[in-house]
Amino acid sequence: MIEVFPFIGLPTPVLGLGLSGIAAARALHQGGAEVWAWDDNEDARKRAGEYEGINIVDLRTIDWSEATSLILSPGIPHTFPEPHPIVKMARDAGCEIICDVELLARTQRDAAFVGITGTNGKSTTTALIGHIFQVSGREAEIGGNLGMPSCALEPLGPDGTYILEMSSYQLELTFSITFDVAVLLNLSADHLERHGGMDGYIAAKRQIFNRQTKPRTAVIGIDDSLCRAIYDELYAVDDQFVIGVSTKERVHGGVYVIDGKMFDDTEGKETFVMDLRDVASLQGTHNWQNAAAAYAACKMTGIQPHAVMACINSYPGLVHRQEAVVIVDGVGFVNDSKATNGEAAARALACFDDVYWICGGRPKATGLKACEPHFDRVRKAYLVGEAALTFSQELDGKVPFEISGDVETATKQAFADAKAAGLPGAVVLLSPAAASFDQFPNFEARGDLFKDVAENFPGDHLDPFEEPGVFPGASLSGGDA
Repeated sequence: MIEVFPFIGLPTPVLGLGLSGIAAARALHQGGAEVWAWDDNEDARKRAGEYEGINIVDLRTIDWSEATSLILSPGIPHTFPEPHPIVKMARDAGCEIICDVELLARTQRDAAFVGITGTNGKSTTTALIGHIFQVSGREAEIGGNLGMPSCALEPLGPDGTYILEMSSYQLELTFSITFDVAVLLNLSADHLERHGGMDGYIAAKRQIFNRQTKPRTAVIGIDDSLCRAIYDELYAVDDQFVIGVSTKERVHGGVYVIDGKMFDDTEGKETFVMDLRDVASLQGTHNWQNAAAAYAACKMTGIQPHAVMACINSYPGLVHRQEAVVIVDGVGFVNDSKATNGEAAARALACFDDVYWICGGRPKATGLKACEPHFDRVRKAYLVGEAALTFSQELDGKVPFEISGDVETATKQAFADAKAAGLPGAVVLLSPAAASFDQFPNFEARGDLFKDVAENFPGDHLDPFEEPGVFPGASLSGGDA
């Protein structure tokens, strides 16, 4: 755990006591701050109060003139659709409003930082970059919006690197960090209610490039028009090195994938790197983009290309992201619980031919529109959670569906239907295209339930590692990644 020393002796309010909030409060206490912690949820307050140095204080009643900063959990609104009442009180008193990543940036200035963002693929790319760093012998900590909260990471010296997945929420509340390498993978509509629309969402994501000057590097996917515009702008200004990444076209000075083969043109000459079709854990065009971005980012930090290639080949995959779970009586089960929007679910659907699709949860504004080109792959959909009615209207007349209500029921129904149909290579796919918070605390709990139900079905079970052909688009992670 890092020690947040800039607030020594100062009362420091912390709002939101989930994993990141508790880690921030503990790190502040360790650095000598007087922590005033609060959460609207009573159970969260009780859990946090068990830690030494975390004082539970009702932030609705404090004198805000005593505080200089509010440490805000990124999931709590501070602008749109309207600020949390405590945020408004802090802002009216002139307090800065920051998140836990800002605390890491202020206390670990000697270390290097690699940041990864985008609507989809950022967790896979973050995990892959972390894997490359650690396997190649670099000192690195991986976290942020993926895995460990920023303040729970270990302190690093000048030879260490923090590899951080950055959400749009975190980027809006992190002001002093300058990424040595910043990766933007793609942009599509998501979280619009929290950013006041698409322009606000793009502006938040774009902050990952703030203050970058050469030799710092921006790695940008150019296969969507929004990211392409950012790439063109940064390339023209020429403040930092700018590397384009594509799975659709050759990019002068960039890294690109043509028919599964990755090429490096960062030195002005096209050089074949590797055939990504041979990497079982990174199948599909979307994963090729992730791999190309990771290759570019790691090369720009000084890791030799041959080492990056070897590490990509050994990457085990990411849990809850197209994760091959088990094969039961010839039916494959794939856990893609992290697909919380239509764009992410579409990427999973594109990887399989005969899909029994479990989807639903708390719906996003964009619904299933991005999935429509792949509806012909879906034998039947099983709708769960708050989105069931909305999704049924989108699927009506296009895909057979059943309103299952919850993930356990849906998994059982999908397995029964897949077995009865007897289609070779049929897959029961949990790819919800919706958030998990209507029925689960997080997407991990949703995926874990799906895996538990699948692994306990009676029948002949096969390890997906032994039958990889059943999962042409799945990640053979087999456990924690």
